[in-house]
Amino acid sequence: MSSLTAHSKLYDWQLRHGIPCFALMTLAFVVFGLLSLDLVKLVLANAGFLWHAGWHGLMAGGFAQLLELGLSAAAAIASYLVFKLCEHVMVDRLAHK
Repeated sequence: MSSLTAHSKLYDWQLRHGIPCFALMTLAFVVFGLLSLDLVKLVLANAGFLWHAGWHGLMAGGFAQLLELGLSAAAAIASYLVFKLCEHVMVDRLAHK
């Protein structure tokens, strides 16, 4: 069983390179913000359209749009996870210096 204190290569690289880690954290924050902006409102509007239009709404592209919104949500979550990893590295870096 592996130790919980073992770090990944990415974590170790980020720990050694503070400025690129901070830049990546900033980029991930901006991407998360852009992807998640109005995402809930768009999903609710799409779900309402599908609910009222039924099968015709699915055929008119409502389902494809719902899938695209799901992919946007997944990309936003991935960006958030990158942000949190960088944040964790930066906090460790500051705490141990």
